[in-house]
Order: sequence, then C-alpha cells, then structure tokens
Amino acid sequence: APHGTDTTPHGTDGASAGTDGLTGHAVGNLVLCGLMELLGDPVAALEHAGAMLGAVGRVLPMSRQPVGIEARVRGADPAAPDEVHTVSGQHQVAVTTGRVESLRLTPSAPPACAEAIEAIRAADWLIFGPGSWYTSVLPHLLVPQLADAIVSTSARRLVTLNLAAEKETLGLSVADHLAALHWYLPELKVDLVLADAKAVGDPEPVERAAESLGARLVLAPVAVVDGTPRHDPAALGAALVPVLGADR
Repeated sequence: APHGTDTTPHGTDGASAGTDGLTGHAVGNLVLCGLMELLGDPVAALEHAGAMLGAVGRVLPMSRQPVGIEARVRGADPAAPDEVHTVSGQHQVAVTTGRVESLRLTPSAPPACAEAIEAIRAADWLIFGPGSWYTSVLPHLLVPQLADAIVSTSARRLVTLNLAAEKETLGLSVADHLAALHWYLPELKVDLVLADAKAVGDPEPVERAAESLGARLVLAPVAVVDGTPRHDPAALGAALVPVLGADR
C-alpha cells in the first residue's frame, strides 16, 4: 500500500538518479501523484483511485505529508565494498546492490494519517507483508504515532514472510527479516508468522525468531506451483482462512 514515501528517486548521498525524474516508478504511482496534486489530499486521491478500479477495501497512507526514505548502505558502490553511503529515495533503496545497515524516514517523525490510526485501532488483525521489507513493511514502524497504535491496539498481528530476498535484503536470512521487525520496533509483539515451507528451508531458526516476537510459525504451501518466488493468491487466501478464524 502507498505509505507516504517520496516519489522522486535520488542516488547515493542525495545525487540525482538520472536526468529523467520518472525513471523507475510504476505507472500506478505516477497516477496517484497526479491525483494527489489534483485533489490536494492523499486520502482523497487514494479513495478516488479505488473507486476508478472498483477496489474492495480502503488504502490509506502512513502520513498526509511527503515522507522520504534514507538508508545507510555498505558497499553501495561496488568499487568501494567496505564504504558506507547514504542512499535516498524509495526506488534507490529498493534497488541498491549494497547491504542496508540502517533505515530512517525524513522527516524522522512525520505526523501519522488519522484515518490510518483509526483503522489500526478498529482492526481485528494487522497483517505485515509480503512486500519489500525495507521500503514497504518497515517504514510503518518508523512513524511514531503509527508505531504506538500498532503496539497498543487490541488487534492480533500476523507477519507474512516473503518467498525470496529482493535486492534491498540480499544477505538477510528469513529469520533476519523477523529480527528486523524487533530492531525497528522492540515493543512489537506478533501472534503468528506465516511462511512457505520450501522458502523457509530449515524451520528451526525461523521458529526461534518468531518466538522472540511472541509468535507461532505456521508453514503452508502459498507459492505458485511453477517454482517462481510469487505468492499464489488462492493458496495464500486458503492458508489465511483458518489462521484468521482461530480463537485467541
């Protein structure tokens, strides 16, 4: 879901990623940017986009104000594998070839979208993932008001693990993905972790990482059958039905 991050790609240490400011951005993101400029409010823009597509449900931003992502990345420059640089912009962090060592938002404490806070407080379940860990999942934990709502809500919490590492998480194990949640929000407690058995491999370290968050690991065949690292929507839905319907 769109989460208030900026839509202008920047290179290492703030340098421009190229002469074309639209490079690397999906058409959907550009349409949303146009709607935001037209309507003057990201919530209204997302509701308008949802109505255009006949979408069921509601998409809300993390914040109504522009928010950027910065990462400290080791080896972002292949010629200097031990140097640490700041990589700015959602797209540039997502495609970095170095190892992300830390992540932060700019500004560091943006005001949370009030509707998002209300939705978190009213929810039965909060589901984190699947998605790009550093640029789509973790940023929500870095908005102080959202983090407070995530920790204090009565909703149960489920983490859906990715099937394969992306560029931004190369070098991270499946267990490391769960450890990153604790690193960025130590107060976070999780009820269940859902993962594909083949993608997990040895489940023991993942079980230990899940237990450190207070969670139970649930393994299910949720990937497409052709072997590519993609979730099968029907299989994922079938795996979620008994999980989300379980008693506390």
